[in-house]
Amino acid sequence: MAQSQQNGAALVDLPVDFRTEPSQYKHWKLSFDGPVATLAMDVKEDGGLRPGYELKLNSYDLGVDIELHDAIQRLRFEHPEIRAVIITSAKERVFCAGANIRMLSQSAHGWKVNFCKFTNETRNGIEEATAESKQTYIAAVNGPCAGGGYELALAADYIVMTDDGNTAVSLPEVPLLAVLPGTGGLTRLVDKRLVRRDRADFFCTIEEGIKGKRAVDWRLVDEVVPRTKLSEVARARAEDFAAKSDRPANAKGITLTRLERKIEGDRIAYSSVEAKLDRVKGVAEITIAGPKAPPPADAEGIQAQGDKFWSLALARELDDLILHLRTNEETIGLWIFRTHGDADLVAAYDAVLEQNKSHWLVREIRLFLKRVFKRIDVSSRSIFALIEPGSCFTGTLLELALASDRSYMLDGTFEGDNRPPATLRLTPLNFGAYPMANGLSRLASRNLDNPTHVEDLKARIGEVLDAKAADEAGLVTFTPDDIDWDDEVRIAIEERAAFSPDALTGMEASLRFGGPETMETKIFGRLTAWQNWIFQRPNAVGDQGALKQYGTGQRAAYDRRRV
Repeated sequence: MAQSQQNGAALVDLPVDFRTEPSQYKHWKLSFDGPVATLAMDVKEDGGLRPGYELKLNSYDLGVDIELHDAIQRLRFEHPEIRAVIITSAKERVFCAGANIRMLSQSAHGWKVNFCKFTNETRNGIEEATAESKQTYIAAVNGPCAGGGYELALAADYIVMTDDGNTAVSLPEVPLLAVLPGTGGLTRLVDKRLVRRDRADFFCTIEEGIKGKRAVDWRLVDEVVPRTKLSEVARARAEDFAAKSDRPANAKGITLTRLERKIEGDRIAYSSVEAKLDRVKGVAEITIAGPKAPPPADAEGIQAQGDKFWSLALARELDDLILHLRTNEETIGLWIFRTHGDADLVAAYDAVLEQNKSHWLVREIRLFLKRVFKRIDVSSRSIFALIEPGSCFTGTLLELALASDRSYMLDGTFEGDNRPPATLRLTPLNFGAYPMANGLSRLASRNLDNPTHVEDLKARIGEVLDAKAADEAGLVTFTPDDIDWDDEVRIAIEERAAFSPDALTGMEASLRFGGPETMETKIFGRLTAWQNWIFQRPNAVGDQGALKQYGTGQRAAYDRRRV
């Protein structure tokens, strides 16, 4: 279960629920005007997810970002007419003070790191909406914009800021808190906004931040305007971006209804996704059910089905499950993926997604699936896939096996089992529709030594591959027969449970992203390594550390040794 800490004592809380919708928002106001939406941050001070802190000055906790994540999803699926989004503050003379310091100082280590990871993913979603969905985000900064508040602005494609004596952007985590800008601030500063290293070094070591013309000259923001002109200029920039978008002006969106989910003891169930938890072994067995009926013939049919369309329902359910497990089931260290169903139907759904990929809704479904698989990639859990008779690891579902740290595919059948032998099948969606954070498909990432092999595999799209063929194609790790299956799988699970979770997190994060470095791999790699480490150091979280001393009037006492 999720835990928080207050006055040094651990409190067991109710599980965090990532399901919400606009009528339940406490912290955000969403409004629409033609092709432009405004997402205004208005954080309720007493609306924290946990007791023990107040969300002053538009500071945020996980609950604030859960609402932001939901709003971003709804803007993409429910509002195809929206081509630009202005993200701003509804409070006078303050944009956002960043992550709430009291929340961080009283939270357990895992909570802090998971919080940073989710906020990173949410900001990546903003950037993807701009780049892929043609729904451009503009930040209108109307007051002090510090730490995570500036990181929120950095996720936008364009930043316009009030030019007055009060408004500045800053990343003060190093001088104030002895930690780092945990949602990609340093990386976005130099990789996205291309701020010079020497200027970035100075900027990240001052508390007061930078304002006015210098902020523009240093590329920290794009434009500064008088306070009275901020709304007008932000709207004008939003309309400029909207004019370049290909989103359909007259299309009707679909409603993302509340997910139906049952949690009964050690079982979590949705319509197509189920997880069974073994808390003693630390294992979650996650089973995906393939579609039960053929897909609609075209994009209009997909739109008519709305969020009940199998591929979209799968994305929503699997996403919610992953977030639930990551946040509320910290000791479940191994996720095992299984599938069952008709592989022909899975291939048919992939085909309709490929044939209609230029349609705005189909594009959003494919992008959503991409984000879900990426969320799995960066989760600090071991991931195995078990490919057995009756499974349907085809196309989109094959990505789960390709995302796994290991996959085991049964060669043959079990005695007394009348189901056909396990098979795999490639579809066009395995060749670039769902790239990893490194920009490569999972097939390309596992074939860095032989890129031409990926091209060779395209000739095998649609071919039904048994265990021997899948092994020769490099798609699975091991192919035991029915005699060895139980022992090999059991030993693999037991061995995994015997290793240090810390060592496994570092190992998995290092091995999953071979190939080219991108801004995204840097962000998650540095979060796993640097922030994970810093959040455990006495200089930050000790009794005399900066997070504990913040706001007391006392200076932190640092161990001056460099490690």
